[in-house]
Amino acid sequence: MSVLVDKNSKIIVQGFTGSEGTFHSTQMIEYGTNIVGGVTPGKGGQTHLDKPVFNSVAEAVDKIGADTSIIFVPPAFAADAIMEAAEAGIKVIIAITEGIPVNDMTKAFQYVKSKGSTLVGPNCPGVITPGEAKVGIMPGFVFKRGKVGIVSKSGTLTYEASDQVVSQGLGVSTAIGIGGDPIIGTTTKDAVELFMNDDETDCIVMIGEIGGQLEADAAYWIKSSGNKKPVVGFIAGETAPKGRTMGHAGAIVGGSNDTAEAKKRIMSECGIHVVDSPALIGSKVAEILSK
Repeated sequence: MSVLVDKNSKIIVQGFTGSEGTFHSTQMIEYGTNIVGGVTPGKGGQTHLDKPVFNSVAEAVDKIGADTSIIFVPPAFAADAIMEAAEAGIKVIIAITEGIPVNDMTKAFQYVKSKGSTLVGPNCPGVITPGEAKVGIMPGFVFKRGKVGIVSKSGTLTYEASDQVVSQGLGVSTAIGIGGDPIIGTTTKDAVELFMNDDETDCIVMIGEIGGQLEADAAYWIKSSGNKKPVVGFIAGETAPKGRTMGHAGAIVGGSNDTAEAKKRIMSECGIHVVDSPALIGSKVAEILSK
């Protein structure tokens, strides 16, 4: 069983008939992802991209057994879309939308938790299990199947890490872009834990950035659980000027422990193989796996 998504996932697209939903659904379907339908309120009963459109997620779950959802809904309505998916019993909810108000996400986060669903994002590139399912906006051709799990706050660094791993003759089990917002569903630690328990993952690449505690939390958990698999870590934003807001809403340094330097120190102390440049990720993974 792959992490989060695989060829058997029954995926619906919320915001299916909009321009973003249409564009990325087309790419996902071309990749071979099992998109079984979509949801656009008021357009139920129609067909879009040769797939059925439903008025609600509950209807899609009832009629076609959907278990996974990807959300391309404008920021003002996206938190409601997340909660609607959780209410309908969707197990994995992937929210691509950027700019969801923090107040809305606070409610959605708690609601998803109460329903036992897994939320990835928001403001993330999605999840890909190469050769099986691409549930997101990442370029599929960069990813090749293998044994390296990737978790990243940054979309572009997810693709960069995969490209490097593949160029070393290796491949990716699953890549999870968790997103860079202050409130996200799946944390770095959550994703690392999924990979630690995945038989198809031998090594983990963990890409973080300045701001917040996610990487430190993951590092302490990795150490306390016995460093069962090797982890390569990189922290982006080392050269960012102090006090400057970065591209991600969560990348704001608030204390001494959320600097790149502090995070790298904590990760090293917890047995993670820290690299100083994203250009070194692939060679470090190859070096570890060749031992």
